[in-house]
Amino acid sequence: MADASDLQAPARPPPDERLVERAESFTEEELNALCEAAHSAIIEGGGFGWINPPGRLALESYFRGVLLVPERELFIARLNGTIVGSAQLLRPPRNNEAQAFAAHLMHSFIAPYARGHGLARLLTLRVEEGARALGYQVLNLDVRETQEAAIRLYDSLGYVRWGTHPHYARVGGETIRGHHYYKLLKPRARKA
Repeated sequence: MADASDLQAPARPPPDERLVERAESFTEEELNALCEAAHSAIIEGGGFGWINPPGRLALESYFRGVLLVPERELFIARLNGTIVGSAQLLRPPRNNEAQAFAAHLMHSFIAPYARGHGLARLLTLRVEEGARALGYQVLNLDVRETQEAAIRLYDSLGYVRWGTHPHYARVGGETIRGHHYYKLLKPRARKA
């Protein structure tokens, strides 16, 4: 005879389980989810440079290639176990000793169907932690003026807008401005 513990439903992830991690590889299923998230973000206007989705093979090649570039670290955001976004930490090339203290946050997005769960904030904070752990003192980024939610996020996290490029991007035949930000990364407090 089965007792009550045998009749319990299989464990399910808690609703809105959020996770951000550095990716060193992905399974085919994870790559599919990442490409779907990127495709959706591009359609919604947050495609980290792409205006039109480039096609599945191009997205797969792109993300596989990101993992191969020594100066790039890919951070992936998951909602209930599924990849729904990513961001990249770009380290300066070795020949740029004058700016070796600063890294860039680039190509950050969350798929439209996964927004509203705080993942963009968590993703940005994890990239900051990654940069800090590598010894970087400054994190730079830039964003189109049309990406209002991202601008609000960066403002709320203490990024400083230092300039606006009047001819930053062309979307739909229209010139769009871009804003440039930086944040000083304070070293992590050491435990006594």
